[in-house]
Amino acid sequence: MNDTSNIHYLYTLRYIKYTGDFLNADLGVPYETIMKKAIEKGYAGNQTEVLRQALLNYERMIEEEEKELVTKAVKIEMGEVKAGTIKTKPFGEVKKKFGW
Repeated sequence: MNDTSNIHYLYTLRYIKYTGDFLNADLGVPYETIMKKAIEKGYAGNQTEVLRQALLNYERMIEEEEKELVTKAVKIEMGEVKAGTIKTKPFGEVKKKFGW
């Protein structure tokens, strides 16, 4: 996800306000148009479903981004281990140290 898409999501979520047990969201014309199109095309039955799907999709995008970051960090660490720039210990030695 690039910086521009993050800004769009944050802009949208900024205007969602919880009032009691219901959600009051002022999304603005561009987002309301997207919402209407999704309903007209049958992707969702109402505005609430559109918002639920959008939030679930946003959550999946965040999780995917986090997985990519962890994978990248592991690759960097493994590169350093292979290059010998990080000191490692055998697992048996670590177990013994912590009494496993």
